[in-house]
Order: sequence, then C-alpha cells, then structure tokens
Amino acid sequence: MNPIVNIADVELQPRPSAFAPPESMNDRYGDVRMGMIGPRVGAQKLGYNVTAVPPGKRAFPFHNHRINEEMFFVLEGAGEVRIGTATYPIRAGDVIACPPGGAELAHQIVNTGTVELKYLAVSTKMTPEIAEYPDSGKFGVLAEFPGAPGERPTPFRFVSRQDATIEYWEGN
Repeated sequence: MNPIVNIADVELQPRPSAFAPPESMNDRYGDVRMGMIGPRVGAQKLGYNVTAVPPGKRAFPFHNHRINEEMFFVLEGAGEVRIGTATYPIRAGDVIACPPGGAELAHQIVNTGTVELKYLAVSTKMTPEIAEYPDSGKFGVLAEFPGAPGERPTPFRFVSRQDATIEYWEGN
C-alpha cells in the first residue's frame, strides 16, 4: 500500500449512504461529495477525507464530539464555520480546530460563497463516540465493532433525544 496520495488524485463521489441525508433535507445538505483517503493510505488511528460542499449547503448538522477531535484545512472556496455561539469567515488556507467537548465546541461548516467549498477533514477514530446535536437536542452513540480477519468492521449507530431515556432497571 502506498502511504502517499496527492489531493488532486482523490476522486470525489456522492457521500457514503451512512452519511446521506433524506431527500427532504437536500436543500441544506444535498449534492455533497467526499473522497475517502484514510483507508487508501493505510491510516489506522486517524480518518482523512476531502469534502466538497456546493454553494449554500453544509455537509453535516451542527454537532460536537465528546471523544474525537477534528481538524479541517480549507483547500478551495470560502464560507463560514459556526463554533458554539460564534461564526467565523473561512477561506482557502485556513485551518480549523475542533477539539472534543460540549455544545460550546459544536461546529458546522457552511458554504456561503458562490463556488464549491472544498476541505480536508482529519479526525481521530476512537470508538465508541458520543456526538451531540445542540440545534435539535439529539445525541448519537457511534461505534464500530471489529470484523473477522479480512472483513470490514460492523457499524453501530443509535440516535435519540435525552428526554426519550428509559430507566436503567426498566424491563428487568
């Protein structure tokens, strides 16, 4: 496996189905393309991808991670990043740090420009992960269970709201 890939050689495709929004949300999240890099270069503890966001769109809902850290490097275009209660303009060459934490570190990149916004996303891949979505009051428990030798990991995703919690001893 070649541990080197040039960004120009990363083929962008419609986002993987696990991250695809329902059609009803295409006005905000549609037509985003991604190019996975991590598996291609043999990464084990970091995930890498190039994400391309059309004008007026965003790739993901406003969210924070309790376990994993993300970093974004803007390759092309311009937009803004919302972090907690603040919004910052971003452009090609900017590096954005998104450490783990609570709602004060929630983040979302939005293409407010007139051309495609393209960025390199790098993140740790610790599992399980807890992601929170302050705008909607949701949370997600995200994990990967290792597969048998030569098999892909099995993903686990549970999304709910805090007020939907049942008691620990219920049903026992």
